[in-house]
Amino acid sequence: MALPVEEWQLCASRRWAALDPALRERLAAASLHDAVRLGCGLLRPEVEAAALQRLCRRARAGKEPAAARFYREEGNQLFGRRHYGAALRLYSQAAAHELPGSPEVSICFANRSAALFHLGRFEVCLEDIARAESHGYPDRLLPKVLLRKAECLLCLGRLQEAADALSVVENRIAMDGIMTSPAHQTLLKQLSQLKVKIHEKESCPQPAREARGDIQRESEIWEENDSISGASSSLSLKFDTERGRHLVASQDILPGQSLLKEEAFVSVLCPGESLLLQDSSETAWDTQVTNADLYCHRCLRQLLASVPCSGCSYAKYCSQNCADMAWEQYHRTECSLGPLLLTLGVFCHVALRTVLLAGFAEVSRLVEWSHDGDKDLHNPEARCKHLGEAADTRAGTRGIPGCNDNGQYQSSYQAVFNLLPHAEKHSPDHKFLCMLSVVAICKQLQEAGLEAAVLNQESAEKLSKPKTCAKTSGELSPELKTVAEAMLRHVLQLQCNAQAITVMQESGSGDGAVVNKKPVRLATAFFPVLSLLNHSCWPNISVSFSGTAATVRASQPIPSGQEVFHCYGPHRCRMRVAERQQLLRQYFFECHCQACLEELESDVNSVVAMRNSFCCPTCQAPMQGEDMLCCSNEACAISVSRESLSRRLQDLQQQIKNALELLRDRKADQAIKMLQRCQMNAGNFLSPEHLLMGEMEDHLAQGSGRKQPDICRGVLRLWKCIMDHQV
Repeated sequence: MALPVEEWQLCASRRWAALDPALRERLAAASLHDAVRLGCGLLRPEVEAAALQRLCRRARAGKEPAAARFYREEGNQLFGRRHYGAALRLYSQAAAHELPGSPEVSICFANRSAALFHLGRFEVCLEDIARAESHGYPDRLLPKVLLRKAECLLCLGRLQEAADALSVVENRIAMDGIMTSPAHQTLLKQLSQLKVKIHEKESCPQPAREARGDIQRESEIWEENDSISGASSSLSLKFDTERGRHLVASQDILPGQSLLKEEAFVSVLCPGESLLLQDSSETAWDTQVTNADLYCHRCLRQLLASVPCSGCSYAKYCSQNCADMAWEQYHRTECSLGPLLLTLGVFCHVALRTVLLAGFAEVSRLVEWSHDGDKDLHNPEARCKHLGEAADTRAGTRGIPGCNDNGQYQSSYQAVFNLLPHAEKHSPDHKFLCMLSVVAICKQLQEAGLEAAVLNQESAEKLSKPKTCAKTSGELSPELKTVAEAMLRHVLQLQCNAQAITVMQESGSGDGAVVNKKPVRLATAFFPVLSLLNHSCWPNISVSFSGTAATVRASQPIPSGQEVFHCYGPHRCRMRVAERQQLLRQYFFECHCQACLEELESDVNSVVAMRNSFCCPTCQAPMQGEDMLCCSNEACAISVSRESLSRRLQDLQQQIKNALELLRDRKADQAIKMLQRCQMNAGNFLSPEHLLMGEMEDHLAQGSGRKQPDICRGVLRLWKCIMDHQV
């Protein structure tokens, strides 16, 4: 969900409609800087803010022990039915909802380790057992988990470690003192069996496996570009007023050749719709699996046994290292804002995370530079126009927006900041929605006491735990207004520059007989170098993703000097040109790629041929030929020169011109009679599909019974059409 939930969009739309017309006009024409300053006071606490709070209550992102119990019990039921994969995911959900320090967290990890063991994932099972121990797993239950640990080590061939784990289990059982209970007897039996297995493996060691002679693919020759980070040296950055910034081949490129390897500057996982539940008086938790349960919220790797955030139930990671890095880089600020970010959509979330990753110092520098250092940055298209008109091009890439002082285009915040927001092309009400949303986020940051974290002014020690909301009132601080302006810029940029990170997910009949794979949108990201590629409906590259990294390869030969093209979605193999053109207008350009031009020309030729065709004056069958036209009806076989029919068409045009003169003299009745005669005459030599036939019938039908000005307008449109489509 890129944009906010529908209810918030409607709320913003009503607020926009209720504004004073003069204020609406000012907001529509305002720069990003002025729009934020004007809009800060438009978020009314008793209306919009209250509505947003109600919507946020639907997005459950906090810790809920009752939810943890529900998920754990559901997981136990599935485990009992041997649905280990489904049980594993529910145990992960349970762990995510438990309060930090709660002993129940350890039970979730221990239960999950059992599911992992049955799935044969022994290494990950050991990790969960260690988590259960570190979170205070109850001593009375520990021997059973330690036996599982020993069995995992045995399966992995780590015999000494397995024997050591069994010794620990023996000591614990002995310390209990009661050896006659059924539970103890079961443990002792398992312990004895494992000892026998270890002894057997030690006595009969398996022969060492021969080193596999895997033939590694010869490493691809890769020479990185000096001017474009992550790009091959076979590319160069160019600029002109028509295409803006774009990449061209600086040498002949072969199919399959790597052209770009770029790590996303920022990426945000796309949540599942089930996270936004409808208002209900009854408590219910959804067991539907979404992207949020399947992929790491930082690196986007597929999750098996997730590490939950200690502050919220939403964020999940593939490892503790990923969790710690996310917390340090941005999640310590985002954590308490989870419901708000889920409500306001992925674009707002990407915008916030972008400024958090960039750091306030860099954000402030570029925002201030956009005000003082370059007046044209308010309108980057104008700036690009000035650059294109500059006579001196010896500076190379140095003057291209996004490049540093050395003319290098790097995957940096400066490059992200210089992506075009097209602020003047977005509809005013959409800009208002985006502005109101980012102001709402910044106000929540201020009220939650997180401003210092955003501005990087507080020590990591003080930020070790999520902050409680310390409600304050008042206008946004100047620093948060700067943050809001940068966020608004990024939300608008995402309309044209958001890159969908996709993964191939399987879908089939469920019996394993048929398995289909389809691309699924996993995350939304900023790739500033990848964004340099212009669109074509018949691209010459393909893009693949691994986690948060994109790899671009040539899909066909690209001669030196030819532009490198990406596909923004509409592809000539999947849809016709009219549908593609309509979809591409959301990116504020008309596509003139080779595929579109060829299809449009083909369509125009076929339409013109049909609408300008003549028919036989005798039998009205279609006429065929070039200079001499012959009736297609063999029984008729009439031949007429194209020249004679063209003269009849010219006479018809003159009669319509006379009808127009009658209309100017307010002689509508005579004009209509003349047009009716023209219609009868045309039917004798023009095909029924001819453009003039349809236009005359349409306008005469409209003219009958209407006022004279309507008739005049109809005939004038007819006359224009005739002059545009002369044979």
